[in-house]
Amino acid sequence: MTPPVMLAPMAGITDRPFRDLVMRFGAGLVVSEMVASQEMVQSRPGTREKAELGADVENTAVQIAGREAHWMAEAARQLADRGARIIDINMGCPARKVTNGYSGSALMKTPDHALRLIEAVVAAVDLPVTLKTRLGWDDNMKNAGQIVAQAQEAGIRMVTIHGRTRCQFYKGTADWAAIRAVREVARIPVIANGDIIDATSARAALTQSKADGVMVGRGAQGRPWLLAEIAHSLFGAPLPVVPQGGAFVDMVQGHYQAMLEFYGAEQGARVARKHLGWYMTDAATPDALRREVLTARSPDTVMTLLADALSSSEGIAA
Repeated sequence: MTPPVMLAPMAGITDRPFRDLVMRFGAGLVVSEMVASQEMVQSRPGTREKAELGADVENTAVQIAGREAHWMAEAARQLADRGARIIDINMGCPARKVTNGYSGSALMKTPDHALRLIEAVVAAVDLPVTLKTRLGWDDNMKNAGQIVAQAQEAGIRMVTIHGRTRCQFYKGTADWAAIRAVREVARIPVIANGDIIDATSARAALTQSKADGVMVGRGAQGRPWLLAEIAHSLFGAPLPVVPQGGAFVDMVQGHYQAMLEFYGAEQGARVARKHLGWYMTDAATPDALRREVLTARSPDTVMTLLADALSSSEGIAA
């Protein structure tokens, strides 16, 4: 992917409106929210809606999760039929509701079974299949290198490693240097992930891991231009114009409107609150005005209030 600066999948955050916004600034790849393979195939309410994945959009990967090869393969086939460009397999999610179902990072405890899932997905589609995982399940089971060595033989085209074990969740700091051991056994591109919040941390992650690129997650919240700034600093990509003042207000209002249209007014207003909160944090919005924006029930009122809440913003640089 060019530039090799990518947006991580984040549940409830990297929906279609946010990914579209990040792509407008410039990113090598964006990844959809994780979609449960069996639920998607069986069309349980809410899953296919969340999978308005932009499957056919350039530089977008669709991430699937599951425990059974049949459902994983069938989900991949359906997504390919809908125009997907890349299928990403989730072996990194640490959430208990995922790992209790023996999916996500729980698959690192059963690498032979994980390999069968990978083989099934690769065989099901004529598309690049990638993998996202962690260093291991815990400090006593850091087996990412073993898994990647097998995965590349099975046809995986790229792997992203979050520099923590599952049992760390998001605590402590990401161990970028530990990713280097995976880079040394891999013949495919390796992407470093975890605690990359600006160009400085991205450069440090690349230096310590010897990875081929970086994936940015929480650092992009409220800063959809961040990936483009990192790509400029590290890989010479065009420098993005970070919106300031009225341009920043216009961008946020546009993002809010896109969420209302994507989800419908009621759900969209609810989903938008976290994004608006991040934007207002960066804009140093006064607490009273912040509360007013986040508790307003009318989208028209929110639009009006945002002009005051964000008008002092000068942008946040990486």
